Amino acid sequence: MKFFSYKSAGGTKLGIVQNEMLYDLSMLDPRLPDNMESFLNEWENNLDLVRQATATIGTQSKKALLNLPIIDAPIPKPGSLRDGYAFRQHVASARRNRGADMIAEFDQYPVFYFGNPRTVFGPGPVYCMPDHLEKLDFELEVGIAISKKGRNIPAQNADNYIAGLMVMNDFSARKLQMDEMLLSLGPAKGKDFATTTGPWLVTPDELTAFEVPAKAGHTGKAWNLNMTAHINGKELSRGNLSDMDWTFAELIERASYGVDLYPGDIIGSGTVGTGCLLELNGTAKRLDASYTEQWLESGDRITLQIDQLGELSNTIVREPGTYSLLALKKGNSV
Repeated sequence: MKFFSYKSAGGTKLGIVQNEMLYDLSMLDPRLPDNMESFLNEWENNLDLVRQATATIGTQSKKALLNLPIIDAPIPKPGSLRDGYAFRQHVASARRNRGADMIAEFDQYPVFYFGNPRTVFGPGPVYCMPDHLEKLDFELEVGIAISKKGRNIPAQNADNYIAGLMVMNDFSARKLQMDEMLLSLGPAKGKDFATTTGPWLVTPDELTAFEVPAKAGHTGKAWNLNMTAHINGKELSRGNLSDMDWTFAELIERASYGVDLYPGDIIGSGTVGTGCLLELNGTAKRLDASYTEQWLESGDRITLQIDQLGELSNTIVREPGTYSLLALKKGNSV
């Protein structure tokens, strides 16, 4: 199943893709919730109702058809947002580009950072303050949504907690991020302004044909799904979800240690190899010192596409005003 959220006059509502048509879910069956948050809170029961409702789609369902809805993030109000660091290729390349050896701890345990669940958006504009546009970057990722409450979840059972997969773009203001992390804390303002997801939340049963073994020594499902990123129509990144070293199951195990996970919590994969400008610029400059770095600018359109999960496009929009954190110094006021 492919679920989506869309904007309406009454707020954000829930829909489903069926036979390449978009339907309002609660109009197919009034027993179904009209928002993703409520749907996830009774995930298994609601899936049974959806199966019944979609089995009988016909001419009587025309009233539920949607005409060019404005797509929102599949989960507009996640309870939490964690982003992992699961692709060894990306980590190794980024470290090599700055003259650092690969960190041994990468292979010992998966890690993640907390993002801002209140700045999760869907396709469309991404509004950036001037400082965000100082080395603004995208990150080509996959996100998962948690389907049920769990705590201390072992990796061998953790795939049962995945409601679905979705395209995810972890926008990063690299200048802010680099400055903050000199203090061994962050990424904070370098990351908290925008993460986009969508257009669909695709349930794991839709991806069975694309399952492949996890890498040696790892536990959980992996999927053979091609991943690409384009800026203004030009391809910059290409990878595959099966390149993940740490699986989502292992990320769930780590995240749930001594902590409750809840329906609607989001966990990102981290950046696929070649999946951001920081890595691409670093590699290019290591090979050619005269290379001119590329970063996202106001007006740019960044499009992430992942097999079976769809296409997520965002346009960078500069917010008006001149307020700059980077220009402030100790003792100065805004």
